[in-house]
Amino acid sequence: MHKRHATRQDHPQARGYRQILLEIRESVLTSLESKAGALLTGDRISEEDQAQHSLAEAVSLRLNGFEYLQLRQIQEALDRLQLGEFGTCLSCQQPIAPKRLQALPWAKYCVTCQERVAHDPGEED
Repeated sequence: MHKRHATRQDHPQARGYRQILLEIRESVLTSLESKAGALLTGDRISEEDQAQHSLAEAVSLRLNGFEYLQLRQIQEALDRLQLGEFGTCLSCQQPIAPKRLQALPWAKYCVTCQERVAHDPGEED
């Protein structure tokens, strides 16, 4: 277990990142709700259309899995904000580059550590 550097509760743009994360979370939740509603109100389909419908359902379930993963990552980033650990790499404890946080506000690793974790998932903290 790594010892954390001084908390980054005063991250210069913490409020902005929090707002961005909340907006993305709301968008993902809305998307998931609309997909769930569409599945629940689905009409009976003919046998000829069943294959196409099954493929569409499989794609939708896969996309839902990505959205649920994104929701989890967003919530973890919000938790790090609240704990004052936002913007600090969970592996090397160095600040995550602002450009990376702008692109992926839920990033938990700096680019170097993310590449290492991507190549060896067993190393993830």
